[in-house]
Amino acid sequence: MNDSTTNEGPPAGAGEGTRAVRAGLPEPVKYEPTLPGPVFAAHFHLPGEPKGPYTYGRDENPTWTHLERAIGELEAPGQDGIETLAFASGMAAISSVLFSRLRAGDTVVLPADGYQVLPLVRAQLEAYGIEVRTAPTVDDAQLGVLDGAKLLWIESPSNPGLDVCDIRRLVEAAHARGALVAVDNTLATPLGQRPLELGADFSVASGTKQLTGHGDVLLGYVTGRAGEPMTAVRRWRKIVGAIPGPMEAWLAHRSIATLQLRVDRQNTSALAVAEALRGRPGVSGLRYPGLPEDPSHKVAAQQMRRYGCVVSFTLPTRARAERFLEALRLVDDATSFGGVRSTAERRGRWGGDAVPEGFIRLSVGAEDPEDLVADVLRALEESAR
Repeated sequence: MNDSTTNEGPPAGAGEGTRAVRAGLPEPVKYEPTLPGPVFAAHFHLPGEPKGPYTYGRDENPTWTHLERAIGELEAPGQDGIETLAFASGMAAISSVLFSRLRAGDTVVLPADGYQVLPLVRAQLEAYGIEVRTAPTVDDAQLGVLDGAKLLWIESPSNPGLDVCDIRRLVEAAHARGALVAVDNTLATPLGQRPLELGADFSVASGTKQLTGHGDVLLGYVTGRAGEPMTAVRRWRKIVGAIPGPMEAWLAHRSIATLQLRVDRQNTSALAVAEALRGRPGVSGLRYPGLPEDPSHKVAAQQMRRYGCVVSFTLPTRARAERFLEALRLVDDATSFGGVRSTAERRGRWGGDAVPEGFIRLSVGAEDPEDLVADVLRALEESAR
């Protein structure tokens, strides 16, 4: 199998479904599968000088190559000089950017309302002598703490609060101060938002979520323009060995073919659920960027093409929230989001998120929207008794 070549991909201007189905496929070879199976190899035949693309399994793997090309074609379609690196998890990808860029005495700006593992990241960064500043995503508040920073970390939409910031505005301000910018694109996916087109240096995501969409793969990735920053990320991956298994990489690539189908269904259903929850007794703090009245909608509409599959809201008490979750029949009580089967959880049970005890994060799957809305409203009514 020749993994150093790839097909030309869909023509310029092809639709996102076409692009997702064709992304990263190799040149067709007679009698070979259109998507080659996973390559399980710790080492490769390597006589003479090691000049080929594959030398050792911690550095490169043909299955990664196909996946990384596929993701790059979605994150930055039609752009040359784009590089993607796959990782064992979203946190491995996040860590690679932070720890490859920052040294003792540097300053980094993180969102105060981001993913609940970020406080652990902050503690580790500070232990290494790195100054960490935080500000909320809403109202572009990170602008106020940018001076002197080496790296700005954006999470938009934020998880789990679903606030949105003006990425292009923040990028321009950060670059003017000499800082690089990374955007966590997990909630949006490349079909919802393209951070590199908005000027960011890195688009980082957990492929565990909607990108792969079946709840059976742990994966992360970093996409950026080829150059020193991405070389440093690659070097960090090599040092810590935070690499994906070939089976996980193959499953992820296979799953990307249905990304547009899944995303469109889930986004449509998420909006339907959000609209159904609007004004319901006991429901407060309803958030979905696709709702016209949502505080994030105006900014989101300027930089997002789709608004995601996550809806959040708050019920009056912890007990009410737990009764609601127990009453659901089509929604699993589970963490994570983006899967084809709907999930929900009382987010406060983990700690690390500044949310009320009754805060619910609901990830909308691919069920029929009418069935899902009916299940959510029935559970909401039963939980009030």
